[in-house]
Amino acid sequence: MGYARVFLKSFGCSTNLADGEVLAGCLVEAGYRLVDDVANADVVIYNTCAVKGPTENRMINILKRVPKGKKLIVVGCLPLINFERLQREVRFNGVAGPALGEKIVDVVGAVLKGEKVLVLEGAEKAKPSLSLPRIRLNPVIGVIPISYGCLGSCAYCCVVFARGRLRSYRISDIVERVKADLTAGVREFWLTSQDTACYGIDIGANLAELIKAVCAVRGDFKVRVGMMTPNMVLKILKDLIEAFKDKKVFKFIHLPVQNGDDQVLKSMRRFYTVAEFKKLIETFRAAFPKITIATDFICGFPGENKEAFEKTLQLMEDVKPDIVNISKFFARPGTPAAKMENTIPYSEIKERSTALSHLAAKIALEKNLEWSNWEGEILIDEYGKVSGSWIGRNFSYKPIAVKSNENLLGKVVHVRISNVFPTYLEGELI
Repeated sequence: MGYARVFLKSFGCSTNLADGEVLAGCLVEAGYRLVDDVANADVVIYNTCAVKGPTENRMINILKRVPKGKKLIVVGCLPLINFERLQREVRFNGVAGPALGEKIVDVVGAVLKGEKVLVLEGAEKAKPSLSLPRIRLNPVIGVIPISYGCLGSCAYCCVVFARGRLRSYRISDIVERVKADLTAGVREFWLTSQDTACYGIDIGANLAELIKAVCAVRGDFKVRVGMMTPNMVLKILKDLIEAFKDKKVFKFIHLPVQNGDDQVLKSMRRFYTVAEFKKLIETFRAAFPKITIATDFICGFPGENKEAFEKTLQLMEDVKPDIVNISKFFARPGTPAAKMENTIPYSEIKERSTALSHLAAKIALEKNLEWSNWEGEILIDEYGKVSGSWIGRNFSYKPIAVKSNENLLGKVVHVRISNVFPTYLEGELI
């Protein structure tokens, strides 16, 4: 039994990918063999995401395609977000929530014995130990969940049903994880969470303290700070700017604004104003002029009239973010937004999304043109799309593609920017 072959794939946010690395590590330690093809597996595990409607549809389609002879275990956020649909449309042998940790070993064992397993009770309180074994998707990137859950109550969000309320890890535990990963060859750390800015509020700590503690670890590495909710950042702004001054921290922030109209933000239950969001961006840019700004917008939220949408376009023009994630609004089951009346036709939502995307691409190219002929060091942190190409990141976390027949993964190289595109830069090794 210990030699059963397992196919495991994770989808969604970096926290879910980190959860998947731990599932893989625990299974291998227990004697299971990981295979990279469903056809060769006895057990198929999909670690799912269901943050948006289209994502959920995609997950369900993937799950339906698992061949009949295979044992299927569905874990992650989908089972807690829409269990009814999962039960109705998918033939599964086991179901569990996110952040399962070492419990995956018992689930697989029970399924192989022919049991049907449901582990959904208390999933939204799960917090596996940070010292569990893991198999990294990328050997040079250590993805560390610093907390699970959040303190928000966004009207459109269903993730809270799966991930629950805030549960932070102690700073000392995170620092230990960083030290262990460094000795294993990690060169870049992603501090990740549903909302990194609310980290530590439940244990009397905060994100700025955590960043400083991580950067104080000896070694040559970089730190990427994950998504932060604007109102939570406002509370720790001065300390956060101070923490970001460390050379180890990528000058990159992901602050989802979602809309450019205060009234819409209010009905979304986003507890900040457009003016406050702009203040955050101005403060970060004043401290770090070349900082990369990522943000998110939702198109067609109930009550977003034409005027509100115009304000969103205007906000994008004013702030000029480098990276923009645009979502069309889909009501998610059980959320307050699902009860709101939405009179915006889907064709209109599509048009708004297209207009935002065009503007985002135009601004992204403008921002990247500012890097023309830049010269400096980058950390190579992933394989490129074509053989002999590599992707590295400079101090602002800008992706820079370079060509080399050497294995550059994890190395720091010196480059000059030779070409500029909306989504990445091209560099030549110097």
